[in-house]
Amino acid sequence: MTAPTVVRTRAELADVRNGLDGPVAVVMTMGALHEGHASLIRLARNLAAHVIVTVFVNPLQFGAGEDFERYPRTEDADLAVCAREGAGVVFAPSVAEIYPYGEPQVRLQAGPVGERLEGAARPGHFDGMLTVVCKLMHLTRPDVAVYGEKDAQQLALIRQMVHDLDLSVDVVGAPIVRDPDGLALSSRNRYLSADERTAALALSRALRAGAAAAADGADAVLAAARSVLADAAGLDVDYLELVDETTWAAAGPQTRSGRLLVAARAGTTRLIDNMSVDLGTHSGLKA
Repeated sequence: MTAPTVVRTRAELADVRNGLDGPVAVVMTMGALHEGHASLIRLARNLAAHVIVTVFVNPLQFGAGEDFERYPRTEDADLAVCAREGAGVVFAPSVAEIYPYGEPQVRLQAGPVGERLEGAARPGHFDGMLTVVCKLMHLTRPDVAVYGEKDAQQLALIRQMVHDLDLSVDVVGAPIVRDPDGLALSSRNRYLSADERTAALALSRALRAGAAAAADGADAVLAAARSVLADAAGLDVDYLELVDETTWAAAGPQTRSGRLLVAARAGTTRLIDNMSVDLGTHSGLKA
C-alpha cells in the first residue's frame, strides 16, 4: 500500500499534475471518507491511469445554521482510505488557498434546477458547490470526474455545468453504496444515535416501495412511498418528489425515466436519498 502524494497549494498541485502521464481522474470530496467514497476511487482507477482525490470542506455551500464547523474532519483516516484504494495524489488545501481573496465576488449560478428540492431547502448551496467544482476542475485538469449518485441533483447540475461551459471533462456517476440495512452511506451518518438510525431506515424503505409501484404509474409511486413515511416515527420529512431525470421537473405523463428523491431529519441530522424509477410509458399521473 503506497501512500499518496499530499499537496496543499496550487503550486504543489500544478507541479505534481504536470508530471502525470496518461488520463487523470478526479474524485472530489469533503473528507470524512467512507466506503461510498472508496467505491468512487476504485471506479476512477478503472477509468484513468492516475487518480487525484480532493479533500476540501467548502464553506460556500453551507448556509446559515448549517454544520460547516461541525462537519467531520478526519484527515489521517482519509489518507489511509486513499492509500488503500490506490489514489496517487490527494489535494487537501486550506480555505485561504482556494479563496485567497475571501469569498469570491463572481460565482456560478445553478439556474432553475438548482432552485428546487435541495436548492429550495438550502438556498445558495448549489451555487457554492458549482463554484468550487469548477475551480477544482481547473486546478486538477482531469480527463474524468467521478461523483456519487446519492447526490443526484448535484450530479445533474455538474453535468449541466460541464455541458454549458464547454469543459473538457467526462463526468461519470457511480451507484449509491448502502449499508446492509439499506441506509445510504453518508459522512453525516456518524451523527445518528441508535434510535435515529433506526428511524432513518424508513427513507430507503420508502424509496423501494415507491420504485416497486412503478408499473402502476407516478401517482402510485408517490403514494407507496408516502405510506411508508407516514408510518415512520422519528423523522421530519422535508420533501418527497418524483422528477423526470431528463428535465428535473416534476414527473409528467411523458416521463419514462424518473428519480424518486427524499430528504428528512432524524434528530438534528439531515439526510438525503434517492432511487431511479422506470416508469416506461405508464406515468399514470392524474389530471
